[in-house]
Amino acid sequence: MSVNTIIYAARVDNFAAVQTLTIAPVQPGDSVTIAGVTDTTFNTTATVFSIEAYELVSVDEYGVLEFNYDNPKPNQIIYANTGSAVVYDTAVGTVTYTVSPSWCSSADVKSWLGIDVATANDDAFVTVCVNASNIWCHRKRREAGYTDPTASAPSADVKLGAIMYAATLYRERGTSGDSYGGFDGMGNLPMPVTLHRIMQLLGCGRAQVA
Repeated sequence: MSVNTIIYAARVDNFAAVQTLTIAPVQPGDSVTIAGVTDTTFNTTATVFSIEAYELVSVDEYGVLEFNYDNPKPNQIIYANTGSAVVYDTAVGTVTYTVSPSWCSSADVKSWLGIDVATANDDAFVTVCVNASNIWCHRKRREAGYTDPTASAPSADVKLGAIMYAATLYRERGTSGDSYGGFDGMGNLPMPVTLHRIMQLLGCGRAQVA
């Protein structure tokens, strides 16, 4: 979850534009919650329409947003919002973005591991690893320029990457990370799964998608 502080708010032709103090990890199509704005007509759960970083001045007859490119507005979020035109050069409030991807499940990870967990505690840790993997994989895909659904993985290879990463996290339990625990006096077993392979499955680790 990301919570960002609003410092500016304006509404033009039934579109609201709020500027945040720090950059919010959102893109068009994401759902955000705007709350705490003194003018409560801005407060809502809305779909991000644009993140153009310039002052919104109007909407033309075709519904295209028009901007003043001489007045930058970094960290801006624009969404549909019915109401009269107003500008608040100093505003308060928050923009909250929450994402809960469900790309792989505990059953998927147990199947990949090929084992049954020994205790309820182990089972709970599989769930922790699954949740961490889903969020991490979704974030890495966004950083690479993809726009993905959250209810399910966008493709079979991405789902396998999420499963493999969750399984890797589970197998690292009890270590300092980047290795698997073992009982061999000569040291730990080498990891049969590499982060390179996981990133390859996710379609990351290359130039950003156009």
